[in-house]
Formats: sequence, structure tokens, C-alpha cells
Amino acid sequence: MKNTKLGTIESKFADMIWNNEPISTASLVKLCEKELDWKRTTTYTVLKRLSERGLFQNENGTVTSLVSRNDFYSMKTESFVNETFGGSLPAFLAAFASRKKLNKEEIDEIRNLIDNYGKETEK
Repeated sequence: MKNTKLGTIESKFADMIWNNEPISTASLVKLCEKELDWKRTTTYTVLKRLSERGLFQNENGTVTSLVSRNDFYSMKTESFVNETFGGSLPAFLAAFASRKKLNKEEIDEIRNLIDNYGKETEK
């Protein structure tokens, strides 16, 4: 899946599917009617669009994801780092940390992630 950009409403819609999958199209229509004030046709149009982009599938009236929420947001973050920081994770972290002061727990967590990643790549 190359296109990781979702609009605000598409993101809400995607989160609704991820939170409720597998979900029947009938239940999804009702949920979108209640949460987004959408008509049935709008739900089907957006579902079709996101399905064509490889995010979800509608098989026999049951909607499931082809890409997990975690994988989607990982791809989105990777794309952002590539576009904005030339793919440099250290440059991203430096920019992020210069605006948001990290507490000791956050620093320890980042340090553990790096240490564990280093161990995995040594194998």
C-alpha cells in the first residue's frame, strides 16, 4: 500500500472498521449513520475507495482490514520521516525532542527500543 494519506473523515472511518472488525456492511452502515451522519451510499463509496487503495476488503458483506492499524500508521510514519527528514530517524528524533521535552521514562523506553533493535540486527 503506497498511499498512506487519509483525510480526517477517512481516518475516523478506518478507525471504526479497525475497532469493530470483522463487521458486516449492514452494521457498518448503521455505525456510520450514527457516528458520522452518513447515508448508506456514502459509507459504500468511502469503503470502495479505501478498498481500492488496499486498506480494506468487503467479502460477502463482511468488512475486514488488509492492513492492520499498527502497520498502516507505521507506514505513514515511515513515509513522513522519508519525505520530511530524508529518511533520517535520528534527524526526526532530534527535531521532535527539541520541541517536546522527554521525561526519564520516555528516554528509557527509546533507549530500550534501540538496544533491542540492535540485538535483533546482530542475529
